Amino acid sequence: MQERININVSAIDYENTSKAIISTLGNVEKMVHGENDFIVTDSEFAFGWHFYVVCVNKSLVKRLSDQMGPDFEKIKGKGLEHKFLTWLSDKVSQKNLKVKLAIKEEMESSKFGIF
Repeated sequence: MQERININVSAIDYENTSKAIISTLGNVEKMVHGENDFIVTDSEFAFGWHFYVVCVNKSLVKRLSDQMGPDFEKIKGKGLEHKFLTWLSDKVSQKNLKVKLAIKEEMESSKFGIF
């Protein structure tokens, strides 16, 4: 089974943000010759926001970091997952969409006070 990075997405506009994320990750797949390396779940709507999860194979992120080389290492973040989260956030925010991204497992552990 593939190791995955699970990203919680909070967005005002599910349709446009999910399309932007799918487009961005699809371009990454093309760039590094990947296939079926990510999944975007359906959204749940609450309090005016859409909440959904993007699951990305770590192998895709590793190939992206290898291809970007030193540019990937310069991205703000501690470790592969956080650097990728920063990179993806930057790509989506360039499309002027109101969206928040966070590593799913970190959000779940912090709500119970486990660090």
